[in-house]
Formats: sequence, structure tokens, C-alpha cells
Amino acid sequence: MKFARRHREPAEVNLTPLIDVVFLLLIFFMVSTTFETREALELTLPASENGMPAKVSPVTVVVTRDGDYRLDGRTFEATGALRQALSERAAVAREQGLVIEADGQASHATVVGALDQAAALGIQRVRIATRTPSEPLNQAETP
Repeated sequence: MKFARRHREPAEVNLTPLIDVVFLLLIFFMVSTTFETREALELTLPASENGMPAKVSPVTVVVTRDGDYRLDGRTFEATGALRQALSERAAVAREQGLVIEADGQASHATVVGALDQAAALGIQRVRIATRTPSEPLNQAETP
């Protein structure tokens, strides 16, 4: 006996709902992620032809053109205040190092003051941030 066969449509997987879910997850993670914001300072780093790139240190002291110090978003005018703030982060700085980002127009005495405070706390791995000569200066950074 001959039965009539039903015509079967080929099975398809509809990807539209999957794509919608992926986009929703992407938007969720973009909105909920916190980004580390770094305050933009107008620093003109000195150039160095023989400098080597280093990993970013979690402890960074910034010396501004005016002779102020910055650490963890706080500004200090005197080396004594810098020493007190740096002592809170000294254990991390001893382990992973300290980076000093000094403006090219900063006085030598202010940079030495930061180095002196680091040495007083027993921080031996100190690096000074520079830029390569091929890096252009920002318009706001030109003296």
C-alpha cells in the first residue's frame, strides 16, 4: 500500500534570538564595568633614546612643573606630606617598584626630594618615566 508522504521542511536554527542575547550581554558588561580613570596632567616628559619600556608600576609619584607632588590622585606641596602618603604604599613600592613621572620643566630639587623620600622608606627599585624622541608633544604640553 502506498502512503502519501508528508513534505517535511528542513530544520533550521534561528540565530536572531541568540544574537539579541549576545548584544544585551555586551551592553550589560560595557555599562557595568568600571574603568580606571587617570587624571590628565600637563606633563612634558623628558626624551630618552636609550630608555626601555617597563611594566606599569602600581605606585606612581608625579612631579608637576610647579613643584607639587601627586600620589593616588592627591596633591602634596611638601616632601613631608609626600613621605607620609608614600609610607602607606611603601610595602607595594618595595615589592613592585616606584615610578616617578616628572615634568621636563620641574626643578631638579623637587625630583631629588621625591627620590630622597623613597630612599628614606627603603624603596630601592625606582624608575623615572621618559618618552621616546619620536613621540610628539601634546599642544598643551609645549612650554
